[in-house]
Amino acid sequence: MAEHRRQILWIDDEIDELRSHVLFLESHGYDVVPAANGQDGLTVLRDGAFDAVLLDHRMAGMDGLDVLDAIKTERPHLPVVMVTQSQEDTLMDDALRRQVDDFLVKPVQAVQVARTLRRIVERQALTEEATPQMYLRDYGELLASRSGDISWKEWAAIYQRLVAWDMREDDLERSGLAASHRELHAEYNRAFCEYVATNYPAWVKGGDSPTLSVDVLDRFVLPHVQRGEQVFFVVIDCMRLDQWRTIEPLLAPLFDIETELYYGILPSATGYARNALFSGLFPKEIAERHPQFWSESCDTDSSTNRHEKQLLELKLERDGLYLKPPPRYFKIFDARGGEEYRQRVASFDRVSLATLVVNFLDVLTHERSQSDVLQQIAPDERAFRSLMESWFRNSDLFRIFEIMAEKNATVVVTTDHGSVLCDRASKAFGNRDTTTSLRFKVGDRIDGDPEEAVKIDDPSMYNLPSDHSGKNYLLAKEDYYFVYPTEFNAYRRQLKGGFQHGGISMQELLIPCATLRPR
Repeated sequence: MAEHRRQILWIDDEIDELRSHVLFLESHGYDVVPAANGQDGLTVLRDGAFDAVLLDHRMAGMDGLDVLDAIKTERPHLPVVMVTQSQEDTLMDDALRRQVDDFLVKPVQAVQVARTLRRIVERQALTEEATPQMYLRDYGELLASRSGDISWKEWAAIYQRLVAWDMREDDLERSGLAASHRELHAEYNRAFCEYVATNYPAWVKGGDSPTLSVDVLDRFVLPHVQRGEQVFFVVIDCMRLDQWRTIEPLLAPLFDIETELYYGILPSATGYARNALFSGLFPKEIAERHPQFWSESCDTDSSTNRHEKQLLELKLERDGLYLKPPPRYFKIFDARGGEEYRQRVASFDRVSLATLVVNFLDVLTHERSQSDVLQQIAPDERAFRSLMESWFRNSDLFRIFEIMAEKNATVVVTTDHGSVLCDRASKAFGNRDTTTSLRFKVGDRIDGDPEEAVKIDDPSMYNLPSDHSGKNYLLAKEDYYFVYPTEFNAYRRQLKGGFQHGGISMQELLIPCATLRPR
């Protein structure tokens, strides 16, 4: 097979004096096309296909920064290395803003140029070369961990490793390992479901349990408030760990970020998990202590989550926290709400605890299930992550985070539950009063396949309301979704491939909670 030679454009008004460098690069697998000024370089660029550009900073006529602008406008993904005599921070900052990929400082050695090009141009090839070895090492370690008992701490660590590879799905696809990774993820999800079903009743009684939804305020939020810090508590509904990892780099220039995982309560649905998050109480406790704020009669967010502010206030009162200024609460449902809160937060003089609930991602998740267009835009998890990143980058929420950083406030970001892409239908048996959710059912004498669902006949063991005899819950495992036996095949086809929540899976229950401190 013939050697694949990389094509390099070198724009420098002293290019004739760099002949030895060009010869060195050509001996190392690069074909170098010279250009003596910026305008000639752009003309050559438009007529050819190049893998990278070496660009002098100071040239007669069109200088390097202007050429950089033109290159990035026409070919934004083409790597550009700026060669300069100056090490001034202002130049570096200006070039970085214009998306330069690397710098070399004159006098430059030929070997430095070659190393820089290899690092930039060969990055994908080097990654593809290293990916199989790295993944197979992790794959072997993960398989070995299944031979013993796995603790809740180890489950969280395993999930983070799996998600780290989820974020490199493109690399796995190129290496032919994507299918193996999906199978490994599915095997662990299956084991995780059994682990949770076995241990959850003990967790809700205390003892050696992970941080649960009811513990989030006490562990992650209120200690900052008690130290007198300004605290913003941001809950992005229905956000998974991989989705948080997608937007985290956008916030990294503003904050130092520390991310931990906690376990969501069951069912992993908004009406249960978010109320538990704000109240510090399990659903059974809310129903008993504050029945006016509890409802299971409807699956919609608007009916079951109208009292988050009141539940938070009751939690603070129980803890003896009387804050000045008083705590604030706001919920964003749409673009208008985002713009309104952005204006509000900019006007705050000082906050003690300001809570913000963002429902956009949950709305997008549900809308996707009902929209052919959204399903084509985001057909899988990777595409959905990309869609979320695009939304966040251009959202009022991003601007809101910038304002929070300017106010030197501590920001705690989390969610109430995640979601799972559901591909397999499971038959659920119940009467007409059973709830309509696809990942969990509440009703009287509901039943399902024990291989595909967890049946809860004694809700009190799970700290769930048990307000009448015969009431029970059914929670879907792994990536199953519930369909009634009547017209099973028709509904199976209709509902397949939706992001749902309410059941038991790593994606729904292992939840990111990040503490952001302004840089």
